[in-house]
Amino acid sequence: MTDPAIDTEKDSEIDSEAFRERALDSLLAARDRTTLLTSCVEEPDLTAQHSPLMSPLVWDLAHIGNQEELWLLRAVAGQEAIRPEIDSLYDAFEHPRAERPTLPLLAPGEARRYAAEVRGRALDVLAGTAFHGTRLTEAGFAFGMIAQHEQQHDETMLITHQLRKGPQALHAPDPEPVPLFTGPAEVLVPGGPFTMGTSTEPWSLDNERPAHRREVASFWIDTTPVTNGAYLAFIEDGGYEDDRWWTADGWAHVRRTALKAPLFWHRDGGQWLRRRFGVTEVVPPEEPVLHVCWYEADAFARWAGRRLPTETEWEKAARFDPATGRSTRYPWGDADPTPEHANLGQRHLRPAPAGSYPKGESPLGVRQLIGDVWEWTASDFQPYPGFQPFPYKEYSEVFFGPEHKVLRGGSFAVDQVACRGTFRNWDYPIRRQIFAGFRTARDGDV
Repeated sequence: MTDPAIDTEKDSEIDSEAFRERALDSLLAARDRTTLLTSCVEEPDLTAQHSPLMSPLVWDLAHIGNQEELWLLRAVAGQEAIRPEIDSLYDAFEHPRAERPTLPLLAPGEARRYAAEVRGRALDVLAGTAFHGTRLTEAGFAFGMIAQHEQQHDETMLITHQLRKGPQALHAPDPEPVPLFTGPAEVLVPGGPFTMGTSTEPWSLDNERPAHRREVASFWIDTTPVTNGAYLAFIEDGGYEDDRWWTADGWAHVRRTALKAPLFWHRDGGQWLRRRFGVTEVVPPEEPVLHVCWYEADAFARWAGRRLPTETEWEKAARFDPATGRSTRYPWGDADPTPEHANLGQRHLRPAPAGSYPKGESPLGVRQLIGDVWEWTASDFQPYPGFQPFPYKEYSEVFFGPEHKVLRGGSFAVDQVACRGTFRNWDYPIRRQIFAGFRTARDGDV
């Protein structure tokens, strides 16, 4: 008869090896993407600051390596620092983005060599680390955190590529064309309790934790994100000239910055054009609108007689299965995303048409909740009940408060390792360079 303790030990070894393989795959995928984003342009584009909102690409490259060294080589493996003198240069809290070009940054070749040396050592650490015993190493958390961090900076670098002037440097196939979506415009989400957040997702970050019960009144939510075509109707109806649709802060922002349309749009005669990664094209009416700030999303919702969903409503629409009462990992269930579920991972350089990915819809029939565009919600970024910062306060805690609005769902620029039904993003309500759109909601009794 087999000793149950031995069986448990074998199961633990199997789980550890599965997480080790997942961590390896995630780290390699992130580095492949980083290499693509930093090798497709010449050195002047790597060292230039293409917008005061963004770092030079070469800063992101070395910062990725520095964070990997800090957490995997020093914190997990206890190794001596490779380049301790550069820690302050690549501390995101010590130097705001606007001043980073003035710092004595590593040159592109040196940054690549540094990141490569760190990666080589990190893979050795990965091979020899026991995936238990500490919170940092349990289920390979630290390795998953670093893979997510690199992918998040890859998205940031992709934003920099969108802001960059000049010819097209990145290429990717367009999403598969789909028939015009003719399903219901909105879906009713029933009232009642559901479980929000997670206490079990092994690589979830501190602001996603812990799982807790929320009571939600019934509400209606758009089946798909708001499209360019719908947003054009708001523009043509004078939405940017009518203060009825804007909060006081939003209207002041519109007047101060002379907003007229989403970022990267301009009118040419009788049509609207946009610039997308160095290419100018007619705004496609069937795609989810992109590059709008929270104030614009909120104003559109008011104009449409609706509102933005709260973060709690968004997550219930994305995760609640009324047949079982469970909250699933993703809208389609617990399985990891595939290309049939969602537009993720920079496979395409644009959102897919509204109504795409029927295999990714939630049990209630809501589509494209994961991927395509980040979705603004009505909620401020706040901690969940029982929140505990880990592994450092600067990841989430310092951003809590009314200054930041929550975005959910990810975009075409997000990798699956940094995207799940509980994942939370946040930004200032004026931000438009991010790959953000929205969907609207209304109360269930209206």
